[in-house]
Amino acid sequence: MNDTRIDVRPITEDEIPAWIRAAKVGFLKAPVVTDEEVAERRAHIDPARTLAAFDGDRCVATFRSYAQKLTAVGGRTVPADGITGVTVTATHRRRGLLTRMMRRDLAAARERGDVVATLIAAEYPIYGRYGFGPATTAAEWTVDVLRTGLDRRRAAEPEGGGRVELVDGDYVRKIGPELHERMRRLRHGAIDRDERWWQVSTGAIQHNGTGTWTEPFYAVYRAPGGAVEGLVTYGADDTWGDSKQPLNTATVRWLDAVSPAAERALWRFLCSIDWVARVRSGWRAPDDLLPMLLPDPRAAQLTTQADWLWVRVLDVARALEARSYAGPGVLVLDVVDPDGLAGGRYRLEVEGEGERVRCTAADGQDADLTLGVGELGSLWLGDESVARLMALGRVREERAGAGRVADALLRTSRRPWCPDMF
Repeated sequence: MNDTRIDVRPITEDEIPAWIRAAKVGFLKAPVVTDEEVAERRAHIDPARTLAAFDGDRCVATFRSYAQKLTAVGGRTVPADGITGVTVTATHRRRGLLTRMMRRDLAAARERGDVVATLIAAEYPIYGRYGFGPATTAAEWTVDVLRTGLDRRRAAEPEGGGRVELVDGDYVRKIGPELHERMRRLRHGAIDRDERWWQVSTGAIQHNGTGTWTEPFYAVYRAPGGAVEGLVTYGADDTWGDSKQPLNTATVRWLDAVSPAAERALWRFLCSIDWVARVRSGWRAPDDLLPMLLPDPRAAQLTTQADWLWVRVLDVARALEARSYAGPGVLVLDVVDPDGLAGGRYRLEVEGEGERVRCTAADGQDADLTLGVGELGSLWLGDESVARLMALGRVREERAGAGRVADALLRTSRRPWCPDMF
């Protein structure tokens, strides 16, 4: 049901407290909004991109987007519409409020020139209706440190030189942004982090409605030449066994590394910390090095694996031209988009080693594959398989063998990964 009596529009500055309160209600958090939180949030909320639904003077649905940079396959950055803060109050469900907010935002994003829209889906069935497809997967491991086979006396000593050292939040705010930018350009699916992200993640900002701040530990890996190539943030609990044996769990909040040596060194360091019996990896790429860098990979048990970043293509030609490919090839794609933002027939031509790319309108040409815009979003970062989507009936092969050609072009040797929640 589309309840047109409810006003859907951008908020005003004065409505920021009501918007924050409604968002908290939607996420089942205590609906308490402090002046400090409003002041902190006001500095980064753009009212023009912050939508709400009002039933009278009551805010009953929330939606916010922001300018985001997303790394495409090959390392190029595309402008994205990052969507967050999406809620509908329990008393106002099934009234078309999300649909109205989403369509308004996506149309504005397309007009601005954003190539894709992105979000992290709390519930799976919702966002496919709006042309989003799951594009990356996140995994989490729990490591039984005593089973790893590592010599804990030497595990903290990096191979080939280099060193791991503990630092503080001030230092992380200095070196973290540049390190993350280097990492982001190496891993397709990663997004940028603004200054506020670093302030919140290191405790410089604590009035942000995320609960009580607990100061974590920070460690960096320095290459033999002294350059920082890795950074990890982690916390630890205080658990003791019946025999007064420390059985603590160290939990990684985030880990950035720009070299395999840095990644290996930081994981081995975490597995060497005194009193730590388990290490929880936090959200990682599904093909992370972690299990296989251990002498006994079975010591790392996969505890969670789930869809993570969802992508909605807004400009097919620019999206396909922004990424690199595994080799040369030609595909004509018939993209179906019921919302009319990105549908049409497109000819993708890749030459040479997959770097010279052109995507143009292909009206009147026979299609090789027919697929929905959501399926294109799932394929764009290289993780999903055309063959699998064909078997599921979600991609139709119009020319025999086109599915194999598409997989050879689109799949990537490393899986995409988005390390951030937003």
